[in-house]
Amino acid sequence: MYRTHTCGELNLKSAGTEVTLCGWVQKTRALGGMTFVDLRDRYGITQLVFNNDTDVALCDKANKLGREFVIQVKGKVTERTSKNLNIPTGEIEITVSELNILSESEVPPFIIEDNTDGNEELRLKYRYLDIRRPQLRDRLIMRAHIVSAVHQYLDARNFIEVETPLLIKSTPEGARDFLVPSRLVHGSFYALPQSPQILKQLLMIAGMDRYYQVVRCLRDEDFRGDRQPEFSQIDCEMSYVHQEDIFETFGGMIQHIFKQVKNYELKEIPKIKYDDAMRYYGSDKPDLRFDCKIVELNGLLPASEFNVFNNAIANGGIVAGLNAKGCATYSRKQLDELGEFVKAPHRGIGGLVNIRFNEDGTVKSSADKFFNEEQLRQIGKAFDAQKGDLLLIAADKTSKVRRSLGDLRLELAKRNNWADPNAWSVLWIVDFPLFEKDEETGDITFAHHPFCSPHLDDMQYFDTDPTRVRAQTYDMVMNGNEILSGSIRIHQKDIQEKVFDKLGISAEDRDKKFGFLLNAFRYGAPPHGGCAFGLDRLAMLLAGGETIRDVIAFPKTSGGRDLMMDAPTPVDPKQLAELGIGLK
Repeated sequence: MYRTHTCGELNLKSAGTEVTLCGWVQKTRALGGMTFVDLRDRYGITQLVFNNDTDVALCDKANKLGREFVIQVKGKVTERTSKNLNIPTGEIEITVSELNILSESEVPPFIIEDNTDGNEELRLKYRYLDIRRPQLRDRLIMRAHIVSAVHQYLDARNFIEVETPLLIKSTPEGARDFLVPSRLVHGSFYALPQSPQILKQLLMIAGMDRYYQVVRCLRDEDFRGDRQPEFSQIDCEMSYVHQEDIFETFGGMIQHIFKQVKNYELKEIPKIKYDDAMRYYGSDKPDLRFDCKIVELNGLLPASEFNVFNNAIANGGIVAGLNAKGCATYSRKQLDELGEFVKAPHRGIGGLVNIRFNEDGTVKSSADKFFNEEQLRQIGKAFDAQKGDLLLIAADKTSKVRRSLGDLRLELAKRNNWADPNAWSVLWIVDFPLFEKDEETGDITFAHHPFCSPHLDDMQYFDTDPTRVRAQTYDMVMNGNEILSGSIRIHQKDIQEKVFDKLGISAEDRDKKFGFLLNAFRYGAPPHGGCAFGLDRLAMLLAGGETIRDVIAFPKTSGGRDLMMDAPTPVDPKQLAELGIGLK
């Protein structure tokens, strides 16, 4: 055996024991007639001591060790005179009697510590070194613990783990497929699965009853902090269930994960309707670690000649705002910054009206020309405004105002540290729309995917007012991030075809793209539903990361490149010829 113990397990109870350790050299320190070496492995750090008075040659050898050398040492566990109580092994050290260098190392391109001097691009290029850093190492370990807790929970509830194929048929599921050319059938392509959605429905039809899989999914999408071309889902499906069964089962699973991984008792998970989430928080993934709801003022505004408000209401829009508690002292510069924030192209609001309820009892506004103090106080009542509060009000189309104020709410929380970093906000969002109307073309499209079951109570609106139809769709949101999405599925062939008709998918196209699923419905499909947790995002939040790259062993850059393996790269023309492919 190379080692008898790890670098994180020895303590005073081990004193006097002869041990063998292996690991990387973290640092060396020569002090007087002694040399100290910090030896690191996945489990922790143990201090080694070499005494020049007892073995000059051994001490000289230790003095020549470089950072990240891989070594093996043998020696006796002894009590340290100068203890470090910040680490588990800080009360002992190893008095070394034998040192073997297993592998030498060049000077690493950055310091292998949490407070490293390496930028992200450099660390991605040398990711195998980056993973040695305790912070990233611990995040990957936590991710493994999450997966272990998932297996433990679902296995105990009769779920069966089933693997699904990576080479499948290309089907329209809302994102661009990665395509894989067939060498045996030139001109034909497999697709890499965006998710196992159709396959897990087929497993329900096959009678597997309760399925799960920790699965890789691939989508050819633009990159951002919480998106990678390949990502992991905890994919689940159940037969003979209603929405409440899903909430109970997978609400219980997230509570189990919190208990096992964080030793935290997560309370019962509340539900918020999609319409209410958009109305009060401007988002279908609201962060409820802090208050600050959107207040809509239509019908509550005093009469005035302020056309910004009047025109918005006359054109079917809304006037709404936020109460930024305690922010009445914001400077002109800060207010201008918030105005520019909502003017960003993807928000598109013309600006903000502010009303300041000052500590001295006065009320001032950027619209003083149109409202007197009594009218401003009347508006303030809708927000329960108190001394020190700042009201920020926008007026435009309903969707633009809600989206802009939802973003502004988060920006204010960030600036004012409203969200407790040690708190957890976990909730269900329910009753999403089944269909959405494209604002540019007016075309009807599915809000999630075309297999979500409508609420049967809403089928009366299916033909006349389809955007009014609610889907039996649900998301779980954690600290303002969607970590789960799912739905009760359509299991009746006639309803599935009705949805395809509404989406404008012809009989020929549906047979070509989904014929295998529709054929399966002919042979008795049980009512079923399920969900998929975003494992990367869940791990990121529980581990305190900033992007999902922080919890993925070998991620891509924001530009889609693998800097470590230098991919993607051109391939040999012979390979393309074998596939019957020519480059344009």
